Amino acid sequence: MNILIVDDHPFIIEAYKNAIKAYNAKGIYEFVITQAKDCKTGYEAIMEQGIGSYGVAFFDLSMPVYEEKGIFSGEDLAHLVKNEMPECKIILLTMHTELLKINQIIKNINPNGLVIKNDLTFDELLLAFDKILKDENYYSQTVVQIVSQMPFDNLEIDAFDKQILFHLSKGTKTKDIPQYVPLSLNAIEKRKQSLKEILEIADGTDIDLIRESKNKGLI
Repeated sequence: MNILIVDDHPFIIEAYKNAIKAYNAKGIYEFVITQAKDCKTGYEAIMEQGIGSYGVAFFDLSMPVYEEKGIFSGEDLAHLVKNEMPECKIILLTMHTELLKINQIIKNINPNGLVIKNDLTFDELLLAFDKILKDENYYSQTVVQIVSQMPFDNLEIDAFDKQILFHLSKGTKTKDIPQYVPLSLNAIEKRKQSLKEILEIADGTDIDLIRESKNKGLI
């Protein structure tokens, strides 16, 4: 089985590899591990020809972006894998514990595994890997607690919204965002207002929007 690990923290990659090695201590499985350190190398590992499909892919959500290809996070890489390799099982790792962000991940990606970094232990990784290989889903304890509180069934924050927030956070003026996002200026303004209403800052400024988006883990 081909396994992909994408994380910008080398010690996390080693933790994954050690857990996989321990899981396969008896040599029952044949695992081939590919690792990448950011959105760019992750994209290249997914799109590279001749390596076959991955059976399992691990992604950190927050990593250096690959703006040229519109890949801004591990979430975008997960979308890419789902399109290119529908049978691949996806495990996401994140520091975010905000209800809105967790809801967005589950709604948009529906990963086979979702682990909060503060929950991460060697045993946690072993358990997650075991369950996922057995075609079960695995959410770490904090995720389970968050999911039980979720009231955000009707929220829709898509890839265009995330790109708009990303460019605003980098200081791009709204009037210039159509250069980077394939939407009209009017559509971008409407999306900004919708985001402000979702974040309960309907009369807020762009600075307020970016602050609350960061607080909620959207960027």
